[in-house]
Amino acid sequence: MEIFDSHAHYADHAFDADRAAVLGGLPAAGVTDVLNAGTTAADSAACVELAKAYPFCHAAVGIHPEEAADAASGDLAEIKRLAESFPVAAIGEIGLDYHWDVPRELQHKWFAGQLELARELDLPVIVHDRDAHADTLAFLQKYRPRGVVHCYSGSAETARELLKLGLYLGFTGSVTFKNNKKARAVLETLPHDRVLCETDCPYMAPEPLRGRRCDSSMLTHTLARMGEMMGLSAEETAQVTARNARELFGINRGEETV
Repeated sequence: MEIFDSHAHYADHAFDADRAAVLGGLPAAGVTDVLNAGTTAADSAACVELAKAYPFCHAAVGIHPEEAADAASGDLAEIKRLAESFPVAAIGEIGLDYHWDVPRELQHKWFAGQLELARELDLPVIVHDRDAHADTLAFLQKYRPRGVVHCYSGSAETARELLKLGLYLGFTGSVTFKNNKKARAVLETLPHDRVLCETDCPYMAPEPLRGRRCDSSMLTHTLARMGEMMGLSAEETAQVTARNARELFGINRGEETV
């Protein structure tokens, strides 16, 4: 099984005590690639350093909507500098999050600015959308970027609108949760060439590991559940989602087997 974790946060403090051991053990678990998404300018720089240190790690750089209130005026320039000084895979994690009390006008400003940066640099985006489906879709329809809406939690109807824009949808361990009926409704009809698999680690550990610190080795559970919904085996789902991630992020691992 080849596993591409298309959204992780190994620069997070949750891995400070054993980061090297966790990352070092991933290839033996079948993990061929990990894309670490930045949440602040400093975190984005740390993602770049991980990509330099581990050949199977890749970096995305961006300001998360939860961090919009604390972002400095020069952070967008720093994100651009990082993207121009190292071959990053995407601008992200960017987007909107109305769950937290972060002024929406600030979130909109940073989302728009980073969408414009992605267009300028010709990079895909990694989009965070929590409790902001309508506004997120409006921004994406306006800017029409390449990219993925990660940890997809919207409806099948919204998914169809995102597909019209050529976007991918990413799914985490939440697809294994018993009450997640939306994921089934989307995955049963989602074109196989538009789906990604991700951890969002250290968060979103799948059943039967829910509540633990998540890492990429746990994606076998997520892939198995996704496969049930997509009519594929876990191995086929891993291959399909890995191929899709490489296509979106421009990561070449040689000849494909499927």
